[in-house]
Amino acid sequence: METYVESTRSCRNDTAGVLSVRLLGKLTIVRDGTSVKLPSSRKLRALLAYLALAPHPVGRSRLCELLWDVPNDPRGELRWCLSKLRSALDGPDLRRVVTDSDTVALRFADMSVDAVEAAAAVAEGIDSLGIEQLRALSELFAGDFLDGLELDRSPVFSNWLTAQRRRFSSCHVAVLEHIIGLLPPEAEEAAAYIDKWLELAPFDGRAHVALLENLARRGQIGAGEEHLAAAAELFHAEELDFAPLREAWHEIRARNTATPCARSGSAFPAAQPPIAAIESEPAATRRASLAVMPFVENASAGGPRGGLADGLTHDIITRLAKLRDFFVIARGSVFALAEKNIAPEDAGRRLNVDYVATGSVRSLLGRVVVSVELIEVRTARIVWTETFEHKPDEIFVVIEDIGNNIVSSIAAEITTVERNRAMLKAPNSLSAWEAYHRGLWHMYRFTRQENELAQHFFNEALKLDPTFARAYAGLSFTHWQSAFQRWGDRDRETALAFESAGQSLLVDDRNPAAHWAMGRALWLRGEQDGSLLELTSAVDLSPNFALGHYALSFVHSQSGDPQSAIGSSDHSRHLSPFDPLLFGMMGARAMAHARLGEFEAAAEWALKAAARPNAHVIILAIAAHCLALAGRPDEARSFAAAIRNTLPNYRADDFIATFRFDRDGEALFRNGAKLIGLN
Repeated sequence: METYVESTRSCRNDTAGVLSVRLLGKLTIVRDGTSVKLPSSRKLRALLAYLALAPHPVGRSRLCELLWDVPNDPRGELRWCLSKLRSALDGPDLRRVVTDSDTVALRFADMSVDAVEAAAAVAEGIDSLGIEQLRALSELFAGDFLDGLELDRSPVFSNWLTAQRRRFSSCHVAVLEHIIGLLPPEAEEAAAYIDKWLELAPFDGRAHVALLENLARRGQIGAGEEHLAAAAELFHAEELDFAPLREAWHEIRARNTATPCARSGSAFPAAQPPIAAIESEPAATRRASLAVMPFVENASAGGPRGGLADGLTHDIITRLAKLRDFFVIARGSVFALAEKNIAPEDAGRRLNVDYVATGSVRSLLGRVVVSVELIEVRTARIVWTETFEHKPDEIFVVIEDIGNNIVSSIAAEITTVERNRAMLKAPNSLSAWEAYHRGLWHMYRFTRQENELAQHFFNEALKLDPTFARAYAGLSFTHWQSAFQRWGDRDRETALAFESAGQSLLVDDRNPAAHWAMGRALWLRGEQDGSLLELTSAVDLSPNFALGHYALSFVHSQSGDPQSAIGSSDHSRHLSPFDPLLFGMMGARAMAHARLGEFEAAAEWALKAAARPNAHVIILAIAAHCLALAGRPDEARSFAAAIRNTLPNYRADDFIATFRFDRDGEALFRNGAKLIGLN
């Protein structure tokens, strides 16, 4: 099933467009202030809407499949529709309906389309817009997308239309919520926006709390009680937990009634109240949260659940939960909402999560196609979308391969969004989660100064939440870096890396990052067997934990099994192809090839590692030694010169002391150093 076709093209203009098309509400076209009359054909209107939102030219065969249920002459009907669209849209000297070979597209030029403008604003980020911009954006949502337009016997278009209506409804809700968050809680203007929010999302606990706050601030306690009673019936009918909403009202009423027992405190934040689906977390210990909605399988549409789509959904939920990096809604909750045909974005609001992942599975001739997208619930912004293809082998192979890609991508994208958001906040206003991600941002810069900043933010996170296992693991990583790169006393930093890793394990011994940190700390202490045991535990706990596979590759590349090192390096890069530690994954593979006597392969992987933008001096040293062993002395000496620009006295002893090579490995790399004068 095609879930959406959406463009991020912005048609905003400081002056009114010559031609305006409204898709939000009943479809209308206005030219110079006068409505353009269209033929009564519903398929013509459907064609216009689909082309307006298509990000690329669309093939004629695709349009025929979309709109016509095997008519006598679909291409002839398409030509008729296109001719009528040209009459409505084209100007005397301007062709807006463009056909090129076998494709069709709309050229926007001076044409404005409300749905395209709304989609562009959401894609750019509505949380950065001011109140006046948000008000103007809200006015675009005059009604449902293509209100009143339905096509009989056009299932593909009907699926697309349903997805678009859900998408734009979610966008509208996000805009309303942001407007209300910027208005005073007691503002009369806010009431109209809240009413619309509740109309669009009647089970969104945040909307109910915003209304109760607004009523209480205006002294309408009785009206608040009446709304609470009505909301209780609504939630109970849907078997949703009403207790958090009732508790929120008790707090609101206590703060807004002049009684001796009224509690003091700051104003209740309308934009971030507790809601009914999950237990509220204190702000200091809040973590990102995710719901993976059941994937839709075309072959089973309208039939009983089960098969590849459900198996894939279950696997993704399980693997993401094993990462223990953020809160993942359990399988039972998301499947229960899906059975009620709740749209993913609506489900995300009911569950009070930050992100929703959803997708579809199509079984085509010779391949399985899985489309997936990750949505930020509060802004309705698509954070990431991708399509994966696989030959229809054993079902478990498809789930394993595609599931790995999806899980790793979702985890990486959420981490990136959270890290970037934390970087935009004032340092003294960060929660533990935000401080941790701020620490990650600095940690991955791989300089001594940035490493110290990362330590600071990890420590700040732990002050706010002493049970944050990943923050302890991050702190251990910074001490590991200080020891590895000789930025501090190696023995002292090794001890601190070990101590922090131990704290991480004490807090959560099921967290793969805790075992990863301990495995690396034990490597620093020269305890290779213990290191490998801990790192193996990390990947056993979470097979998708890319850094665990990389650390195994790192240890094996020096004195373990070099073939195993190559396999672990490849797997870590497969799981996290854009990882900040990609240079290390490649460098470990280079050293493993060198130990196997495959010097040319070692040189090529070392060059790839050194080309990464955040590669540090030790990676350059790996490149210099591997190139020397491969008989490429000129290239090797250029890396040696670059190293000595930073470390003038760098020698083979420094390189050997950095790692834990076995005797043969040490002799091998000392020989490489002699060839280029680093001995």
